[in-house]
Amino acid sequence: MKKLFLLAAAMLVGQASWAQTVNPPTMGWSSWNTFALNISESLIKQQADAMVSTGLADAGYNYVNIDDGYWNGRSRDGKLILNTQRFPSGMRSLTDYIHGLGLKAGIYSDAGDNTCGSGNSQAWGLNVGFFDHEDEDCQLYFDDWNFDFIKVDYCGGNHLSLNEQLQYTRISNAIRRQAEKLGKRIVFNVCRWAYPGTWISDIADSWRTTGDIWCDWTSVRDLIKENLYIQAYTGGGHYNDIDMLEIGRTLSHDEEVTHMAYWCIASSPLLIGCDMANIPEASLELLKNKDLIAMNQDPLGLGAPVVQRMGDVYVVAKDMEQLHGPKRAVVVMNLSDGRRQISLDLKALEMTGAVRMHDCLTGKDTDYAAGSRINVVMPAHGSQAYFITGERIDRVRYQGEEAWANKYQEISGFPSARHMEASGADQGWYMGWLGNLVGNYMEWRNVHSQLGGRYKLTIRYATAENRNLQIHVNGEDLGFLDNLNSGGWDDAWKTVDIEVTLKPGFNVVRLGEPVGFAPNIDYIELTPLQSASIEAAAEEHFTPLNHRTYDLQGRPVTASTTKGPVIIDNRIVLN
Repeated sequence: MKKLFLLAAAMLVGQASWAQTVNPPTMGWSSWNTFALNISESLIKQQADAMVSTGLADAGYNYVNIDDGYWNGRSRDGKLILNTQRFPSGMRSLTDYIHGLGLKAGIYSDAGDNTCGSGNSQAWGLNVGFFDHEDEDCQLYFDDWNFDFIKVDYCGGNHLSLNEQLQYTRISNAIRRQAEKLGKRIVFNVCRWAYPGTWISDIADSWRTTGDIWCDWTSVRDLIKENLYIQAYTGGGHYNDIDMLEIGRTLSHDEEVTHMAYWCIASSPLLIGCDMANIPEASLELLKNKDLIAMNQDPLGLGAPVVQRMGDVYVVAKDMEQLHGPKRAVVVMNLSDGRRQISLDLKALEMTGAVRMHDCLTGKDTDYAAGSRINVVMPAHGSQAYFITGERIDRVRYQGEEAWANKYQEISGFPSARHMEASGADQGWYMGWLGNLVGNYMEWRNVHSQLGGRYKLTIRYATAENRNLQIHVNGEDLGFLDNLNSGGWDDAWKTVDIEVTLKPGFNVVRLGEPVGFAPNIDYIELTPLQSASIEAAAEEHFTPLNHRTYDLQGRPVTASTTKGPVIIDNRIVLN
């Protein structure tokens, strides 16, 4: 077998930009969960007053958001009509009141014609959405009425069968024009009830990833599970939104802790949904927990992938304050209906030696000597949250389901690369539907090497037919692994090894196939190679990778003899 030495270019994209301070997730309150359509000027003022008097404003909550139900239709000249029975002083008077308390004001609309609360039948909510009124409505909301935030729903968009990407982009552009004109930041939240697609990061501050939450443990649990493996799409000041908080209503204390802890470590917007004027003391203290808020508002603005799993017990973690620094946030969640215990795997947490565990719920610090067993016990539906500090080590294994899938979306039936469940996969999940299209790749943007150098890259894959896999490292196309076949789609797994060179710091590893489907990917592992073993390792494990050229229909061709445009290594080239 031929020897192969694969070198990587010194190029870093993706997470490098996240090392800079970014706008944090929105913190505030929204009217919908408790009051739905039963809103009024006096109610909004009461809630704004309560945000201040309870200390929630001092804790960082500063947006008072009016949801659906304030309109009275649209006039013939296209102007929105305010329901003055509910808001007799007008919206500008109300936002002036909110701003006078040192807070910010948020409003609601729809991407299409009708609002969700109108049910496409109530006259007050018909034709009040953004569609065909993007600029004039933005003028009203952000200039005339002086709002600072907007949530844009999609019931009217569904009603009109609009293209999500096109319509939300039109709205985003209109918002940006107003923000530039007024010289202020306007927060744009997309409410599409499922992850819209990777394009959303370019146009919105946050986006809903699920259907609506309701005040029930099963809803909280299911929303957590829906978000566990899409954490790669939070970053750079743009955030997955798991929906509003149900804390302070009817959940148990343990359920509220899990609810708050996961929303915080996942960097989801924190929008209180209860009546702040009548909030139970324990719920209020949880909402004001300084450590959990710090976890949510951390300047890196990262998501938190699963690093360890035992059944329905999940350990999620992320860097705090500094990429690959000495401090990490960790939440251990028991989503089961019984008491559970788990022993934390420090290697999976990228730590070694002695560590200090700061309990975010009690404020207590505990030091563990090297080699200590760290057991975490949780009641049913309960969680623990920590800051862990100590010596960092490089990760060895990167799970397929945690990677960024470039074409991932949950709206259309297009088979974009996505996380999938299988008992035979490590930790129970893998990345499937990879390839079959230029750009339908997966990549890990945070592959860290302290010193850089040569590594054995091990790829665990599954496929029941011969499939090929293209590999990039730091932007350099390393070619293809050909004819991989494990004998099964998700119940028979094999590994293949190649050699790569990583640079010191963060690296980007990309897998895909621009023409046919690639194998399903469980994980990659990186093992440093000693120079004396490189030749033997290459001889034993590495398969030569082949570069290919395709025409625009995806058919293999020879570039030197083909006329017209071709694709060479994923790039369109004119011969």
